[in-house]
Amino acid sequence: MTAEASQAGPFVGPAADGLRPLRIALLTYKGNPFCGGQGVYVRHLSRELARLGHRVEVIGAQPYPVLDEGYDGLSLTELPSLDLYRQPDPFRTPKRDEYRDWIDALEVGTMWTGGFPEPLTFSLRARRHLRARRGDFDVVHDNQTLGYGLLGDLGAPLVTTIHHPITVDRQLELDAAETWQRRCSVRRWYAFTRMQKRVARRLPSVLTVSGTSRREIVDHLGVRPERIHVVHIGADTDLFSPDPSVPVIPGRIVTTSSADVPLKGLVFLVEALAKVRTEQPDAHLVVVGKRPAEGPVAQAIERYGLEGAVEFVKGISDAELVDLVRSAQVACVPSLYEGFSLPAAEAMATGTPLLATTGGAIPEVAGRDGETCLAVPPGDAGALAAGLNRLLADEELRRRLGAAGRERVLRHFTWARAAEGTVARYREAIDAAPPGRPARLSRTAPSGRAARPAAPLAAPGAAHVPAAGSAAPIGTPAAGSAAPDATPTEESATSHPESRATC
Repeated sequence: MTAEASQAGPFVGPAADGLRPLRIALLTYKGNPFCGGQGVYVRHLSRELARLGHRVEVIGAQPYPVLDEGYDGLSLTELPSLDLYRQPDPFRTPKRDEYRDWIDALEVGTMWTGGFPEPLTFSLRARRHLRARRGDFDVVHDNQTLGYGLLGDLGAPLVTTIHHPITVDRQLELDAAETWQRRCSVRRWYAFTRMQKRVARRLPSVLTVSGTSRREIVDHLGVRPERIHVVHIGADTDLFSPDPSVPVIPGRIVTTSSADVPLKGLVFLVEALAKVRTEQPDAHLVVVGKRPAEGPVAQAIERYGLEGAVEFVKGISDAELVDLVRSAQVACVPSLYEGFSLPAAEAMATGTPLLATTGGAIPEVAGRDGETCLAVPPGDAGALAAGLNRLLADEELRRRLGAAGRERVLRHFTWARAAEGTVARYREAIDAAPPGRPARLSRTAPSGRAARPAAPLAAPGAAHVPAAGSAAPIGTPAAGSAAPDATPTEESATSHPESRATC
């Protein structure tokens, strides 16, 4: 459920670090925590920032962020898009009376031509909204939008989180494409990554979630290394915790995966399960995600006769998810690449033993093979099968890895630590901004008339408030943005249209 909006007012006392509390605008163009890592990041980071005594206003588009209730200074402002990928009518054409301005027309036009418009169009709406509220915030924190609209004067210094470069997702989907038509579709969908490269290079302060992501941001996006700071994220260790009262189901393997995203490697885990069941017939897989109707995963399930051994669950509550992970003998992360891997951290936090690949930053989270997890090469069904067989057959190994995994998460990967590190970077960005105005990042940012101010935040206990949605245009976007060279995260910012429609 959405956090209640709270009335901005005078600060009462210092923040947890002893300094003045900050007024933070946290932007997210895709905020649903049940549909990828961006929403999880916003939900947990905003809560912990509020716990530290800061005022956090999350500004997001559909699917709207879900925030935790009961925290003073934590609020949600809706900045609606046309929601073109919603269920049950994804890739819809809006009715004439839904169009409010030229940004809406740009959003639809980009979709019609096979592109993904949301990073650009959200950034333009966010720019208009922020400039209309100049003076309301000490810092603006963008969660991997990387759109042209966020260049230039936003009324406060900008800090940007890049979970990992979406160019990685793009390449993996191109590698998996079997026809030239599919490759053309992937290139067009991911064309917004050119915009993200241009924007990223101009940002003065970038946060990322792992050392692996930091190196890839340098290599793929061309951001200067000294501008990138690693702030590890983590698990909600109060929620994801061991509970001996939850029975462990023999042979149960649990994974979290978008089935039609090659990056997640689910097809290799399905192949591994078929091998494991020749020795351990009770082995079965529960996938937290949408069941695919077609594609490589569906084909593998049919080919190996696994219809009764692979179950997909979707739309479950936090408590149900935690109990599902607790009930497993093994949690598995079969991804070809991850910028961090929240599912790995969350599984380890419950004390469930982890089998994970060495793709991307997963080893930074999961730790050393044989100490806090079992580690195997990405894209290797045989290695996954061997690891599963070993864990399912060895109760003592499962107990040892589960205990060591939780201890690792408690030491290194909690949301409280993530919030503290993020606040330190906020204060550095504020101190680095020229006196009296935020740092200017670009001479080519959109300009023009600002939107009318949004309605003020409601008093405590009131419902969240939508931002003004029918404001006047703000001018012409930066060169190339009218037709940007056209997910999920970490768990990526987006994925190809077939998977986005599941959100």
